[in-house]
Amino acid sequence: MKISFMCLTLFATVDAFVPAVSPSPTSVISSSCLFSTGIFYSTVGGDTGRCANLIGNAAGLTPMEVENVSVADVMKHDSLIVGSPTWNTGADTERSMTAWDQWLYEELPKLDLKGKKLAIFGVGDQMGYSFNYCDAVGELYDTFSARGITASYGRTPTEGYAAVESKAKVEDEDKWYGCLFDEVSQDDMSEDRANNWVAQLKDEGFFSE
Repeated sequence: MKISFMCLTLFATVDAFVPAVSPSPTSVISSSCLFSTGIFYSTVGGDTGRCANLIGNAAGLTPMEVENVSVADVMKHDSLIVGSPTWNTGADTERSMTAWDQWLYEELPKLDLKGKKLAIFGVGDQMGYSFNYCDAVGELYDTFSARGITASYGRTPTEGYAAVESKAKVEDEDKWYGCLFDEVSQDDMSEDRANNWVAQLKDEGFFSE
């Protein structure tokens, strides 16, 4: 575990294939493979895959669908970026209706993630689901945190969002647990959100030891 921005990555989709965006040469902050970051996601319609690729392009990483990787593929990274949509609104668990619903409760409980870092992103519709916007982000936070990972990275302000209630909101704070995207009503803001979030993570030391 050393150095800055990472080398390998990974991520996932369920019902849609989203081609990875090739990172521009200038987006790769470090060519060192000593400190590694992986991006893992799952999607239904493709929006989460698109946002994962925006993050990957900004970070110089290639996102992978979680259903297409092994536990070893996840564990070899020092920092993990995980993302999900929310389709099973109002549910206490299995909120995404993606491969995460199985992975979080069948694979994740077997892992010891102490010493690793976590950053979370989510995709939802804040106007159509203003009381359940990106609820799956909260589930990702809860389940991964329970395995000992440090999950305080990449929190963002709730300002600028119209959601009324969300399990993605940090309790007693005006912040989200991560970076939240809305590909329905704010899709024109997604690229800037991804770029700004990656810059924030870099400043927080997420990509280095």
